[in-house]
Amino acid sequence: MPAIYLHHLTVQPEEIDGLGHVNNVCYVSWMQDAAVAHSSAQGWTPQRYHAAGHGWVARSHFIEYRSPAFEGDGIVVRTWVADFQRVSSVRKFEILRAKDEALLARAETNWAFVRFADGRLMRVPTEVAEAFEVVAGPVRRPGGETASGD
Repeated sequence: MPAIYLHHLTVQPEEIDGLGHVNNVCYVSWMQDAAVAHSSAQGWTPQRYHAAGHGWVARSHFIEYRSPAFEGDGIVVRTWVADFQRVSSVRKFEILRAKDEALLARAETNWAFVRFADGRLMRVPTEVAEAFEVVAGPVRRPGGETASGD
């Protein structure tokens, strides 16, 4: 599987806010959906995490909005794992409009690895970390432009 995962979606009418563009909270939902899809593509589905009794919870999100998205727009969420620490991982995102590859938002989530039974932090198991390629440093977008991977 590629280190940089592409998650495709189309902006739905219910995602539009009173200003006529995508509501900011939808971006967080798109980020989570892309992260779960990437993890699933790497063999770590939600069911596998639950069967193992551990998995990821979000600690923090950072989103820099660059340009609005509108109903019917095709969207590509590019996501990659930027690092693994003992009990956490940073995942980065670029949210692009598909038709012109315009950068709509740049974001990252700091994930913590927890035991589901008690919610306590635990070391990221080797088999989880080894399922993902860490992409550090600058990341090239499809048009050749460099995105910040750090």
